[in-house]
Amino acid sequence: QVQLVESGGGLVQAGGSLRLSCAASGSIFSINAMGWHRQAPGKQRELVAVITRGGSTNYADSVKGRFTISRDNAKNTVYLQMNSLKPEDTAVYYCNADVLTLVIGQRGYWGQGTQVTVSS
Repeated sequence: QVQLVESGGGLVQAGGSLRLSCAASGSIFSINAMGWHRQAPGKQRELVAVITRGGSTNYADSVKGRFTISRDNAKNTVYLQMNSLKPEDTAVYYCNADVLTLVIGQRGYWGQGTQVTVSS
Protein backbone atom coordinates (compact mmCIF):
# COMPACT_ATOMS: atom_id res chain seq x y z
CA GLN A 1 0.00 0.00 0.00
CA VAL A 2 2.49 2.61 1.21
CA GLN A 3 6.26 2.42 1.19
CA LEU A 4 8.86 4.73 2.71
CA VAL A 5 12.34 4.49 1.24
CA GLU A 6 15.28 6.22 2.92
CA SER A 7 18.58 7.15 1.34
CA GLY A 8 21.66 9.22 2.11
CA GLY A 9 23.20 7.39 5.04
CA GLY A 10 26.87 6.51 5.21
CA LEU A 11 30.18 6.99 6.98
CA VAL A 12 31.40 10.49 7.80
CA GLN A 13 34.04 12.02 10.05
CA ALA A 14 33.08 14.01 13.12
CA GLY A 15 32.19 17.56 12.15
CA GLY A 16 30.97 16.48 8.74
CA SER A 17 27.52 16.57 7.17
CA LEU A 18 25.02 14.18 5.66
CA ARG A 19 21.60 14.65 4.11
CA LEU A 20 18.98 11.95 4.49
CA SER A 21 15.97 11.64 2.23
CA CYS A 22 12.80 9.61 2.62
CA ALA A 23 10.27 9.25 -0.18
CA ALA A 24 6.78 7.91 0.38
CA SER A 25 4.97 6.12 -2.43
CA GLY A 26 1.81 4.11 -2.95
CA SER A 27 -1.89 4.82 -2.62
CA ILE A 28 -1.43 8.08 -0.72
CA PHE A 29 -4.23 10.57 -0.34
CA SER A 30 -2.36 12.90 2.00
CA ILE A 31 0.46 12.88 4.55
CA ASN A 32 0.23 14.66 7.88
CA ALA A 33 3.33 14.61 10.07
CA MET A 34 6.63 13.17 8.85
CA GLY A 35 9.64 12.57 11.01
CA TRP A 36 12.96 10.95 11.71
CA HIS A 37 13.86 8.63 14.54
CA ARG A 38 17.12 6.87 15.31
CA GLN A 39 18.26 3.81 17.19
CA ALA A 40 21.80 3.26 18.38
CA PRO A 41 23.06 -0.20 19.37
CA GLY A 42 21.72 -1.20 22.77
CA LYS A 43 19.47 1.84 23.01
CA GLN A 44 15.81 2.55 22.46
CA ARG A 45 14.57 4.25 19.33
CA GLU A 46 14.31 7.99 19.89
CA LEU A 47 12.69 10.89 18.09
CA VAL A 48 15.12 13.13 16.21
CA ALA A 49 12.84 15.58 14.44
CA VAL A 50 9.29 15.92 13.19
CA ILE A 51 7.59 18.25 10.72
CA THR A 52 3.90 18.84 10.11
CA ARG A 53 2.33 19.25 6.73
CA GLY A 54 2.26 22.99 7.33
CA GLY A 55 5.96 23.10 8.13
CA SER A 56 6.01 23.31 11.93
CA THR A 57 9.04 21.51 13.34
CA ASN A 58 10.21 19.99 16.58
CA TYR A 59 13.66 18.63 17.44
CA ALA A 60 15.31 16.54 20.09
CA ASP A 61 17.48 18.70 22.34
CA SER A 62 20.55 16.74 21.31
CA VAL A 63 20.28 17.82 17.66
CA LYS A 64 18.91 21.37 17.93
CA GLY A 65 21.03 23.81 16.00
CA ARG A 66 22.78 21.03 14.05
CA PHE A 67 19.98 19.17 12.22
CA THR A 68 17.28 20.61 9.99
CA ILE A 69 14.16 18.76 8.90
CA SER A 70 12.26 19.81 5.79
CA ARG A 71 9.75 18.33 3.37
CA ASP A 72 8.47 18.60 -0.16
CA ASN A 73 4.74 17.89 -0.08
CA ALA A 74 4.50 17.63 -3.86
CA LYS A 75 7.06 14.81 -3.79
CA ASN A 76 5.88 13.20 -0.53
CA THR A 77 9.46 13.44 0.64
CA VAL A 78 11.07 14.42 3.93
CA TYR A 79 14.70 15.41 4.40
CA LEU A 80 17.09 15.60 7.31
CA GLN A 81 20.14 17.82 6.90
CA MET A 82 22.69 16.83 9.54
CA ASN A 83 25.61 19.16 10.19
CA SER A 84 28.39 19.15 12.80
CA LEU A 85 27.94 15.42 13.24
CA LYS A 86 29.24 13.77 16.39
CA PRO A 87 30.15 10.13 17.08
CA GLU A 88 27.10 9.92 19.36
CA ASP A 89 24.90 10.56 16.31
CA THR A 90 25.85 7.10 15.05
CA ALA A 91 22.66 5.07 14.66
CA VAL A 92 20.18 3.59 12.23
CA TYR A 93 17.90 6.43 11.14
CA TYR A 94 14.27 5.65 10.36
CA CYS A 95 11.72 7.90 8.74
CA ASN A 96 8.06 7.68 9.55
CA ALA A 97 4.93 9.27 8.17
CA ASP A 98 1.31 9.62 9.21
CA VAL A 99 -0.43 8.71 5.97
CA LEU A 100 -4.06 8.84 4.89
CA THR A 101 -5.09 6.33 2.24
CA LEU A 102 -8.60 5.88 0.89
CA VAL A 103 -8.52 2.12 1.57
CA ILE A 104 -7.02 1.83 5.06
CA GLY A 105 -7.52 5.32 6.43
CA GLN A 106 -5.01 7.11 8.65
CA ARG A 107 -2.04 5.19 10.02
CA GLY A 108 1.69 5.44 10.56
CA TYR A 109 4.33 3.88 8.32
CA TRP A 110 8.05 3.32 8.81
CA GLY A 111 10.96 3.09 6.45
CA GLN A 112 13.51 0.29 6.55
CA GLY A 113 16.24 2.45 8.08
CA THR A 114 19.56 3.82 6.89
CA GLN A 115 22.84 3.56 8.77
CA VAL A 116 24.70 6.70 9.77
CA THR A 117 28.17 6.20 11.21
CA VAL A 118 30.25 9.11 12.52
CA SER A 119 33.92 8.40 13.16
CA SER A 120 35.95 10.34 15.70
